[in-house]
Amino acid sequence: MGRLSVSSTPVAGSVTSLASGGPAPLRTTEEETRTWGSSQTLADRTTTTTSSSYSNSEEDSAGSMAFITANWNPLGEAFYRKVELYEMSWVLRDGLRDSLVAAAPYGGPIAVMKESQCLSPSVRPQLDIYTASGVTMATFPPHSQTPHPPRLPPLPVPARTYALPAHSSPLSLTSHTTWKSGPVVQLGWSVSEELLCVQQDGTVLIYDLTGAFQRHFSMGQEVVQSHVSEAKIFHSPYGTGVAIVTGSSRFTLATNIDDLKLRRLPEVPGLQGAPSCWAVLNQDRQTKVLLANGPELYLLDNTCCTSVVLPGGSPLNGVFVHIAVSFSYKYLALFTDTGHLWTGLANLQDKLSEVDTKIRSPPKQMVWCRRPQTQQPSVVVLWERLLLVVAVGGDTVQYPLEEACVCVGELDGVRLLSPSRHELLQEVPLVCEDIFKIASMGPGALLLEAHKEYQKSSQKADEYLREIKEQGMLGDAVRQCVEAAGHEQHTHTQKALLR
Repeated sequence: MGRLSVSSTPVAGSVTSLASGGPAPLRTTEEETRTWGSSQTLADRTTTTTSSSYSNSEEDSAGSMAFITANWNPLGEAFYRKVELYEMSWVLRDGLRDSLVAAAPYGGPIAVMKESQCLSPSVRPQLDIYTASGVTMATFPPHSQTPHPPRLPPLPVPARTYALPAHSSPLSLTSHTTWKSGPVVQLGWSVSEELLCVQQDGTVLIYDLTGAFQRHFSMGQEVVQSHVSEAKIFHSPYGTGVAIVTGSSRFTLATNIDDLKLRRLPEVPGLQGAPSCWAVLNQDRQTKVLLANGPELYLLDNTCCTSVVLPGGSPLNGVFVHIAVSFSYKYLALFTDTGHLWTGLANLQDKLSEVDTKIRSPPKQMVWCRRPQTQQPSVVVLWERLLLVVAVGGDTVQYPLEEACVCVGELDGVRLLSPSRHELLQEVPLVCEDIFKIASMGPGALLLEAHKEYQKSSQKADEYLREIKEQGMLGDAVRQCVEAAGHEQHTHTQKALLR
Protein backbone atom coordinates (compact mmCIF):
# COMPACT_ATOMS: atom_id res chain seq x y z
CA MET A 1 0.00 0.00 0.00
CA GLY A 2 1.25 3.50 -0.81
CA ARG A 3 2.73 5.71 1.82
CA LEU A 4 1.21 8.83 3.31
CA SER A 5 -0.15 11.76 1.55
CA VAL A 6 1.10 14.41 3.96
CA SER A 7 4.61 15.47 4.89
CA SER A 8 5.35 15.76 8.58
CA THR A 9 7.32 19.01 8.42
CA PRO A 10 6.53 22.43 7.04
CA VAL A 11 8.03 23.20 3.67
CA ALA A 12 9.04 26.29 1.82
CA GLY A 13 8.21 27.13 -1.77
CA SER A 14 5.23 28.30 -3.75
CA VAL A 15 2.12 27.90 -1.60
CA THR A 16 -0.13 28.83 -4.51
CA SER A 17 1.20 26.08 -6.78
CA LEU A 18 0.53 23.47 -4.12
CA ALA A 19 -2.97 24.74 -3.46
CA SER A 20 -3.84 24.68 -7.15
CA GLY A 21 -2.71 21.09 -7.61
CA GLY A 22 0.80 21.76 -8.95
CA PRO A 23 3.66 19.29 -8.69
CA ALA A 24 4.35 17.99 -5.21
CA PRO A 25 7.64 19.09 -3.63
CA LEU A 26 10.64 16.79 -3.86
CA ARG A 27 11.29 14.37 -1.04
CA THR A 28 14.21 14.93 1.33
CA THR A 29 17.61 14.00 -0.04
CA GLU A 30 19.72 11.17 1.31
CA GLU A 31 22.02 13.69 3.01
CA GLU A 32 19.04 15.34 4.74
CA THR A 33 17.82 11.92 5.84
CA ARG A 34 21.14 11.15 7.50
CA THR A 35 21.06 14.55 9.19
CA TRP A 36 17.77 13.80 10.92
CA GLY A 37 18.84 10.22 11.65
CA SER A 38 15.85 8.59 9.99
CA SER A 39 13.88 8.90 6.76
CA GLN A 40 10.65 8.57 8.72
CA THR A 41 9.14 10.38 11.63
CA LEU A 42 8.04 8.56 14.75
CA ALA A 43 4.48 8.34 13.45
CA ASP A 44 5.71 6.88 10.13
CA ARG A 45 7.88 4.21 11.72
CA THR A 46 5.69 3.03 14.53
CA THR A 47 2.37 2.58 12.77
CA THR A 48 3.55 0.93 9.58
CA THR A 49 5.47 -1.70 11.50
CA THR A 50 3.53 -4.54 13.07
CA SER A 51 3.65 -4.93 16.82
CA SER A 52 5.45 -8.25 16.49
CA SER A 53 8.43 -6.51 14.85
CA TYR A 54 9.07 -4.18 17.79
CA SER A 55 12.04 -5.08 19.94
CA ASN A 56 11.21 -5.67 23.57
CA SER A 57 14.51 -4.20 24.69
CA GLU A 58 14.49 -1.02 26.72
CA GLU A 59 17.38 0.32 24.62
CA ASP A 60 15.27 0.36 21.46
CA SER A 61 12.39 1.97 23.31
CA ALA A 62 14.63 4.63 24.83
CA GLY A 63 16.24 5.33 21.47
CA SER A 64 12.91 5.87 19.77
CA MET A 65 11.93 8.36 22.47
CA ALA A 66 14.45 10.78 20.98
CA PHE A 67 12.20 11.18 17.94
CA ILE A 68 9.06 12.11 19.89
CA THR A 69 9.45 15.78 19.01
CA ALA A 70 10.66 15.22 15.44
CA ASN A 71 7.22 15.95 13.98
CA TRP A 72 6.37 18.85 16.32
CA ASN A 73 5.88 22.18 14.57
CA PRO A 74 5.76 25.47 16.50
CA LEU A 75 2.59 27.46 15.92
CA GLY A 76 2.27 30.59 17.98
CA GLU A 77 2.66 29.73 21.65
CA ALA A 78 2.04 26.01 21.18
CA PHE A 79 3.27 23.04 19.16
CA TYR A 80 1.25 21.05 16.65
CA ARG A 81 1.88 17.46 15.61
CA LYS A 82 0.49 14.98 13.12
CA VAL A 83 0.48 11.32 14.15
CA GLU A 84 -0.59 8.26 12.23
CA LEU A 85 -3.46 6.30 13.75
CA TYR A 86 -3.97 3.56 11.16
CA GLU A 87 -2.66 2.34 7.85
CA MET A 88 -5.95 1.97 6.02
CA SER A 89 -7.17 -1.48 5.01
CA TRP A 90 -9.63 -0.27 2.38
CA VAL A 91 -8.94 -0.46 -1.35
CA LEU A 92 -10.42 2.58 -3.09
CA ARG A 93 -10.14 2.35 -6.85
CA ASP A 94 -10.53 6.10 -7.38
CA GLY A 95 -9.39 7.23 -3.95
CA LEU A 96 -11.55 9.80 -2.21
CA ARG A 97 -11.93 12.14 -5.18
CA ASP A 98 -15.48 13.09 -6.21
CA SER A 99 -16.91 11.18 -3.24
CA LEU A 100 -19.21 11.99 -0.36
CA VAL A 101 -17.29 11.14 2.82
CA ALA A 102 -18.80 11.26 6.31
CA ALA A 103 -16.97 10.18 9.47
CA ALA A 104 -18.80 9.79 12.77
CA PRO A 105 -17.36 11.95 15.58
CA TYR A 106 -15.02 10.66 18.30
CA GLY A 107 -13.14 8.37 15.93
CA GLY A 108 -16.27 6.63 14.64
CA PRO A 109 -16.99 4.76 11.38
CA ILE A 110 -16.58 6.24 7.89
CA ALA A 111 -19.16 6.26 5.09
CA VAL A 112 -18.03 6.74 1.47
CA MET A 113 -20.21 7.17 -1.63
CA LYS A 114 -19.29 8.21 -5.15
CA GLU A 115 -21.13 11.40 -6.10
CA SER A 116 -24.00 10.76 -8.52
CA GLN A 117 -22.97 13.46 -11.01
CA CYS A 118 -19.61 11.73 -11.45
CA LEU A 119 -21.26 8.50 -12.63
CA SER A 120 -23.02 7.63 -15.88
CA PRO A 121 -26.85 7.59 -15.73
CA SER A 122 -26.89 3.79 -16.04
CA VAL A 123 -24.61 3.28 -13.03
CA ARG A 124 -25.97 3.48 -9.51
CA PRO A 125 -23.71 4.81 -6.77
CA GLN A 126 -22.15 2.45 -4.24
CA LEU A 127 -22.23 3.27 -0.53
CA ASP A 128 -19.68 1.66 1.80
CA ILE A 129 -19.30 1.83 5.58
CA TYR A 130 -15.85 1.27 7.06
CA THR A 131 -14.29 1.17 10.48
CA ALA A 132 -11.77 3.88 11.38
CA SER A 133 -9.01 1.56 10.11
CA GLY A 134 -10.71 0.97 6.74
CA VAL A 135 -12.21 -2.47 7.40
CA THR A 136 -15.52 -2.92 5.56
CA MET A 137 -18.58 -3.01 7.83
CA ALA A 138 -21.33 -2.70 5.20
CA THR A 139 -21.63 -2.01 1.49
CA PHE A 140 -24.44 -1.09 -0.89
CA PRO A 141 -23.32 -2.37 -4.35
CA PRO A 142 -25.55 -2.25 -7.45
CA HIS A 143 -25.79 -6.04 -8.11
CA SER A 144 -27.70 -6.64 -11.34
CA GLN A 145 -28.49 -10.19 -10.18
CA THR A 146 -30.41 -8.94 -7.16
CA PRO A 147 -34.19 -8.72 -7.82
CA HIS A 148 -35.65 -5.25 -7.60
CA PRO A 149 -37.14 -4.55 -4.18
CA PRO A 150 -40.84 -3.74 -3.86
CA ARG A 151 -41.69 -0.05 -3.89
CA LEU A 152 -43.18 0.72 -0.47
CA PRO A 153 -45.19 3.94 -0.26
CA PRO A 154 -44.27 6.65 0.20
CA LEU A 155 -40.61 5.69 -0.26
CA PRO A 156 -38.86 2.80 -2.06
CA VAL A 157 -36.99 1.03 0.73
CA PRO A 158 -33.97 -1.06 -0.35
CA ALA A 159 -34.39 -4.81 0.12
CA ARG A 160 -31.60 -6.44 2.09
CA THR A 161 -29.83 -9.76 1.73
CA TYR A 162 -26.89 -10.75 3.87
CA ALA A 163 -23.89 -12.71 2.67
CA LEU A 164 -20.77 -13.77 4.55
CA PRO A 165 -17.80 -14.27 2.19
CA ALA A 166 -15.60 -17.27 2.87
CA HIS A 167 -12.61 -15.09 3.71
CA SER A 168 -14.43 -12.78 6.11
CA SER A 169 -14.97 -12.96 9.84
CA PRO A 170 -18.01 -11.93 11.92
CA LEU A 171 -16.28 -8.57 12.53
CA SER A 172 -16.23 -7.85 8.79
CA LEU A 173 -19.81 -8.94 8.01
CA THR A 174 -20.94 -7.21 4.83
CA SER A 175 -24.54 -6.21 4.10
CA HIS A 176 -25.27 -6.39 0.35
CA THR A 177 -28.06 -4.07 -0.73
CA THR A 178 -29.18 -2.78 -4.09
CA TRP A 179 -29.39 1.00 -3.88
CA LYS A 180 -32.69 1.86 -5.55
CA SER A 181 -33.36 5.23 -3.97
CA GLY A 182 -32.82 8.67 -5.46
CA PRO A 183 -29.60 10.72 -5.77
CA VAL A 184 -27.89 11.39 -2.45
CA VAL A 185 -26.88 14.98 -1.67
CA GLN A 186 -25.24 14.52 1.74
CA LEU A 187 -24.15 11.81 4.19
CA GLY A 188 -23.81 12.19 7.94
CA TRP A 189 -23.94 10.42 11.28
CA SER A 190 -26.30 10.87 14.20
CA VAL A 191 -25.23 11.05 17.85
CA SER A 192 -26.23 7.38 18.15
CA GLU A 193 -24.06 6.43 15.13
CA GLU A 194 -26.86 5.96 12.63
CA LEU A 195 -26.08 6.84 9.02
CA LEU A 196 -28.25 9.58 7.48
CA CYS A 197 -28.57 9.82 3.68
CA VAL A 198 -30.19 13.05 2.49
CA GLN A 199 -31.67 12.62 -0.98
CA GLN A 200 -32.31 15.22 -3.65
CA ASP A 201 -36.09 14.97 -3.16
CA GLY A 202 -35.81 15.84 0.55
CA THR A 203 -36.16 12.29 1.85
CA VAL A 204 -33.75 11.27 4.62
CA LEU A 205 -32.95 7.54 4.89
CA ILE A 206 -31.53 6.20 8.15
CA TYR A 207 -29.42 3.02 8.42
CA ASP A 208 -27.58 1.35 11.28
CA LEU A 209 -23.90 0.34 11.29
CA THR A 210 -24.59 -2.95 9.52
CA GLY A 211 -26.51 -1.30 6.68
CA ALA A 212 -29.93 -2.33 8.00
CA PHE A 213 -32.67 0.16 7.09
CA GLN A 214 -34.20 1.80 10.16
CA ARG A 215 -36.65 4.49 9.07
CA HIS A 216 -37.08 7.54 6.87
CA PHE A 217 -38.64 10.99 6.96
CA SER A 218 -39.18 13.91 4.59
CA MET A 219 -38.01 17.52 4.85
CA GLY A 220 -41.37 18.74 3.48
CA GLN A 221 -43.56 18.38 0.40
CA GLU A 222 -42.38 21.65 -1.14
CA VAL A 223 -38.84 20.23 -1.28
CA VAL A 224 -40.01 17.51 -3.69
CA GLN A 225 -40.65 20.12 -6.39
CA SER A 226 -37.68 22.42 -5.82
CA HIS A 227 -35.15 19.70 -4.80
CA VAL A 228 -32.34 19.92 -2.28
CA SER A 229 -29.30 21.77 -3.60
CA GLU A 230 -27.20 21.39 -0.45
CA ALA A 231 -27.63 19.81 3.00
CA LYS A 232 -25.79 19.71 6.31
CA ILE A 233 -26.11 17.27 9.21
CA PHE A 234 -25.24 18.76 12.59
CA HIS A 235 -25.33 18.00 16.30
CA SER A 236 -27.02 20.32 18.78
CA PRO A 237 -28.10 20.21 22.45
CA TYR A 238 -31.36 18.72 21.19
CA GLY A 239 -29.76 15.84 19.26
CA THR A 240 -28.99 15.34 15.58
CA GLY A 241 -30.34 17.90 13.15
CA VAL A 242 -30.64 18.32 9.38
CA ALA A 243 -30.55 21.61 7.47
CA ILE A 244 -31.21 21.98 3.73
CA VAL A 245 -31.35 24.73 1.14
CA THR A 246 -33.56 24.15 -1.89
CA GLY A 247 -33.30 25.20 -5.49
CA SER A 248 -35.74 28.03 -4.69
CA SER A 249 -33.24 29.43 -2.12
CA ARG A 250 -35.31 28.50 0.93
CA PHE A 251 -33.87 26.96 4.12
CA THR A 252 -35.56 24.23 6.16
CA LEU A 253 -34.35 22.95 9.54
CA ALA A 254 -35.02 19.89 11.68
CA THR A 255 -33.16 20.32 14.98
CA ASN A 256 -33.90 16.79 16.26
CA ILE A 257 -34.57 13.86 13.94
CA ASP A 258 -35.95 11.80 16.84
CA ASP A 259 -38.62 14.44 17.55
CA LEU A 260 -39.19 15.77 14.06
CA LYS A 261 -40.40 19.37 13.83
CA LEU A 262 -39.65 21.11 10.55
CA ARG A 263 -38.97 24.84 10.51
CA ARG A 264 -38.95 26.84 7.29
CA LEU A 265 -36.73 29.87 7.72
CA PRO A 266 -37.46 33.34 6.29
CA GLU A 267 -36.43 34.33 2.79
CA VAL A 268 -33.08 36.01 2.18
CA PRO A 269 -33.39 39.31 0.26
CA GLY A 270 -31.65 39.25 -3.09
CA LEU A 271 -30.64 35.60 -2.93
CA GLN A 272 -30.97 33.85 -6.28
CA GLY A 273 -30.03 30.19 -6.20
CA ALA A 274 -27.79 28.66 -3.56
CA PRO A 275 -25.72 30.91 -1.26
CA SER A 276 -21.97 31.11 -1.83
CA CYS A 277 -21.47 29.38 1.56
CA TRP A 278 -23.41 28.75 4.77
CA ALA A 279 -23.17 27.06 8.16
CA VAL A 280 -25.37 26.10 11.10
CA LEU A 281 -24.79 27.93 14.41
CA ASN A 282 -26.01 27.20 17.93
CA GLN A 283 -26.47 30.39 19.94
CA ASP A 284 -28.20 30.46 23.32
CA ARG A 285 -29.71 27.00 22.63
CA GLN A 286 -31.17 28.30 19.37
CA THR A 287 -30.27 26.87 15.98
CA LYS A 288 -29.56 29.51 13.34
CA VAL A 289 -28.12 29.65 9.84
CA LEU A 290 -25.30 32.01 8.84
CA LEU A 291 -25.05 32.43 5.07
CA ALA A 292 -23.15 34.51 2.55
CA ASN A 293 -24.59 36.02 -0.60
CA GLY A 294 -21.46 37.32 -2.25
CA PRO A 295 -19.87 39.89 0.10
CA GLU A 296 -23.01 40.09 2.26
CA LEU A 297 -23.66 38.03 5.40
CA TYR A 298 -27.09 37.17 6.81
CA LEU A 299 -28.23 35.41 9.97
CA LEU A 300 -31.49 33.42 9.81
CA ASP A 301 -33.52 32.43 12.84
CA ASN A 302 -37.14 31.34 13.28
CA THR A 303 -38.65 34.75 12.66
CA CYS A 304 -36.33 37.04 10.71
CA CYS A 305 -33.34 37.49 8.43
CA THR A 306 -30.71 39.87 9.83
CA SER A 307 -27.81 41.45 7.95
CA VAL A 308 -24.47 40.86 9.69
CA VAL A 309 -21.34 43.01 9.66
CA LEU A 310 -18.21 41.28 10.94
CA PRO A 311 -16.36 43.15 13.68
CA GLY A 312 -13.13 44.52 12.27
CA GLY A 313 -13.92 43.23 8.81
CA SER A 314 -12.08 44.93 5.97
CA PRO A 315 -13.94 46.17 2.89
CA LEU A 316 -11.20 44.46 0.82
CA ASN A 317 -12.28 41.01 2.06
CA GLY A 318 -14.24 40.31 -1.12
CA VAL A 319 -16.76 37.52 -1.60
CA PHE A 320 -17.13 34.92 1.15
CA VAL A 321 -16.52 31.43 -0.24
CA HIS A 322 -16.22 29.25 2.88
CA ILE A 323 -17.53 29.23 6.46
CA ALA A 324 -16.34 26.92 9.26
CA VAL A 325 -17.68 26.53 12.80
CA SER A 326 -15.68 24.80 15.54
CA PHE A 327 -16.72 21.46 17.01
CA SER A 328 -18.12 23.17 20.12
CA TYR A 329 -19.76 26.01 18.11
CA LYS A 330 -17.60 28.55 19.96
CA TYR A 331 -15.41 29.79 17.09
CA LEU A 332 -16.14 30.93 13.55
CA ALA A 333 -13.93 31.28 10.47
CA LEU A 334 -14.66 32.79 7.04
CA PHE A 335 -12.55 32.63 3.88
CA THR A 336 -12.85 35.09 0.98
CA ASP A 337 -11.95 34.98 -2.69
CA THR A 338 -9.14 37.45 -2.00
CA GLY A 339 -7.36 34.91 0.21
CA HIS A 340 -8.25 36.52 3.55
CA LEU A 341 -9.14 34.33 6.54
CA TRP A 342 -11.23 35.98 9.26
CA THR A 343 -11.54 34.28 12.65
CA GLY A 344 -13.67 35.23 15.63
CA LEU A 345 -16.23 34.02 18.11
CA ALA A 346 -19.44 32.49 16.83
CA ASN A 347 -21.46 35.17 18.62
CA LEU A 348 -20.32 37.50 15.80
CA GLN A 349 -19.28 40.11 18.36
CA ASP A 350 -15.55 39.47 18.79
CA LYS A 351 -12.77 39.22 16.22
CA LEU A 352 -9.67 37.11 16.84
CA SER A 353 -7.59 37.76 13.72
CA GLU A 354 -7.52 38.36 9.99
CA VAL A 355 -4.81 36.63 7.95
CA ASP A 356 -3.89 37.01 4.29
CA THR A 357 -3.06 33.47 3.11
CA LYS A 358 -1.91 34.68 -0.34
CA ILE A 359 -4.09 31.96 -1.92
CA ARG A 360 -7.15 33.10 -3.86
CA SER A 361 -8.52 29.73 -4.97
CA PRO A 362 -11.45 28.48 -2.85
CA PRO A 363 -10.45 25.73 -0.41
CA LYS A 364 -11.99 22.28 -0.55
CA GLN A 365 -12.50 22.19 3.21
CA MET A 366 -11.97 24.37 6.25
CA VAL A 367 -12.04 22.90 9.78
CA TRP A 368 -11.22 24.21 13.25
CA CYS A 369 -8.45 22.41 15.14
CA ARG A 370 -8.39 22.90 18.89
CA ARG A 371 -8.27 21.03 22.18
CA PRO A 372 -10.25 21.63 25.37
CA GLN A 373 -8.36 24.32 27.32
CA THR A 374 -6.30 24.99 24.23
CA GLN A 375 -3.40 27.41 24.14
CA GLN A 376 -3.49 28.05 20.41
CA PRO A 377 -6.72 27.27 18.43
CA SER A 378 -6.20 27.18 14.69
CA VAL A 379 -8.00 26.72 11.40
CA VAL A 380 -7.03 23.91 9.00
CA VAL A 381 -7.57 24.92 5.35
CA LEU A 382 -7.43 22.17 2.72
CA TRP A 383 -6.68 22.58 -0.98
CA GLU A 384 -5.93 19.95 -3.60
CA ARG A 385 -2.21 19.75 -2.83
CA LEU A 386 -1.83 21.71 0.40
CA LEU A 387 -2.90 21.58 4.02
CA LEU A 388 -2.46 24.96 5.71
CA VAL A 389 -2.75 25.35 9.50
CA VAL A 390 -3.41 28.98 10.45
CA ALA A 391 -3.20 30.10 14.08
CA VAL A 392 -5.47 32.87 15.31
CA GLY A 393 -2.31 34.91 15.85
CA GLY A 394 -1.38 34.70 12.16
CA ASP A 395 1.34 32.01 12.29
CA THR A 396 1.06 29.20 9.74
CA VAL A 397 2.35 25.67 9.10
CA GLN A 398 2.18 24.02 5.67
CA TYR A 399 1.86 20.31 4.89
CA PRO A 400 2.09 19.27 1.21
CA LEU A 401 -0.29 16.58 -0.06
CA GLU A 402 0.42 13.77 -2.49
CA GLU A 403 -3.09 12.31 -2.66
CA ALA A 404 -6.65 13.40 -1.97
CA CYS A 405 -7.38 13.99 1.70
CA VAL A 406 -10.51 14.64 3.78
CA CYS A 407 -10.56 16.58 7.06
CA VAL A 408 -12.88 15.61 9.91
CA GLY A 409 -13.19 17.99 12.84
CA GLU A 410 -13.01 16.45 16.31
CA LEU A 411 -13.18 17.68 19.89
CA ASP A 412 -9.39 17.43 20.30
CA GLY A 413 -8.06 17.89 16.78
CA VAL A 414 -8.66 17.07 13.12
CA ARG A 415 -8.69 13.61 11.58
CA LEU A 416 -7.03 13.33 8.16
CA LEU A 417 -8.37 10.56 5.91
CA SER A 418 -6.51 9.52 2.78
CA PRO A 419 -6.53 6.34 0.68
CA SER A 420 -3.43 5.09 2.52
CA ARG A 421 -3.57 6.50 6.07
CA HIS A 422 -5.72 7.79 8.90
CA GLU A 423 -3.95 10.52 10.87
CA LEU A 424 -4.66 12.95 13.69
CA LEU A 425 -3.54 16.58 13.57
CA GLN A 426 -3.66 18.22 16.99
CA GLU A 427 -2.09 20.68 19.35
CA VAL A 428 0.50 18.94 21.50
CA PRO A 429 -1.02 18.57 24.99
CA LEU A 430 0.74 20.71 27.58
CA VAL A 431 1.61 17.70 29.74
CA CYS A 432 3.35 16.01 26.77
CA GLU A 433 5.20 19.23 26.05
CA ASP A 434 6.41 19.41 29.67
CA ILE A 435 7.78 15.87 29.51
CA PHE A 436 9.27 15.61 26.02
CA LYS A 437 10.36 19.17 25.27
CA ILE A 438 14.11 19.54 24.94
CA ALA A 439 15.82 20.54 28.24
CA SER A 440 12.54 20.26 30.16
CA MET A 441 12.94 20.12 33.94
CA GLY A 442 9.34 19.19 34.69
CA PRO A 443 8.76 16.46 37.29
CA GLY A 444 7.46 14.03 34.63
CA ALA A 445 10.52 14.65 32.46
CA LEU A 446 12.87 13.98 35.40
CA LEU A 447 11.04 10.78 36.32
CA LEU A 448 11.23 9.53 32.73
CA GLU A 449 14.98 10.31 32.65
CA ALA A 450 15.42 8.46 35.94
CA HIS A 451 13.79 5.40 34.41
CA LYS A 452 16.10 5.56 31.37
CA GLU A 453 19.20 5.83 33.56
CA TYR A 454 18.00 2.97 35.78
CA GLN A 455 17.81 0.72 32.70
CA LYS A 456 21.45 1.64 32.01
CA SER A 457 22.41 0.80 35.63
CA SER A 458 23.57 4.39 36.02
CA GLN A 459 23.80 6.24 39.34
CA LYS A 460 22.20 9.24 37.64
CA ALA A 461 18.84 7.53 38.20
CA ASP A 462 19.21 8.04 41.96
CA GLU A 463 20.20 11.67 41.43
CA TYR A 464 17.07 12.37 39.38
CA LEU A 465 14.82 10.67 41.95
CA ARG A 466 16.46 12.54 44.82
CA GLU A 467 15.85 15.85 43.03
CA ILE A 468 12.18 15.00 42.51
CA LYS A 469 11.71 13.97 46.16
CA GLU A 470 13.49 17.03 47.51
CA GLN A 471 11.05 19.22 45.59
CA GLY A 472 8.11 17.15 46.85
CA MET A 473 7.04 16.53 43.26
CA LEU A 474 6.96 12.72 43.10
CA GLY A 475 3.17 12.61 43.02
CA ASP A 476 3.04 15.24 40.28
CA ALA A 477 5.67 13.35 38.29
CA VAL A 478 3.63 10.14 38.37
CA ARG A 479 0.45 12.04 37.49
CA GLN A 480 2.12 13.72 34.51
CA CYS A 481 3.46 10.45 33.11
CA VAL A 482 0.09 8.71 33.45
CA GLU A 483 -1.75 11.62 31.86
CA ALA A 484 0.75 11.90 29.01
CA ALA A 485 0.42 8.18 28.28
CA GLY A 486 -3.27 8.75 27.64
CA HIS A 487 -2.44 11.31 24.94
CA GLU A 488 0.12 9.19 23.10
CA GLN A 489 -0.89 6.93 20.21
CA HIS A 490 2.03 4.49 20.11
CA THR A 491 2.39 1.59 22.50
CA HIS A 492 6.13 1.80 23.10
CA THR A 493 5.78 5.46 24.18
CA GLN A 494 2.89 4.57 26.49
CA LYS A 495 4.89 1.74 28.07
CA ALA A 496 7.89 3.96 28.63
CA LEU A 497 5.69 6.49 30.44
CA LEU A 498 3.87 3.91 32.57
CA ARG A 499 6.86 1.80 33.67
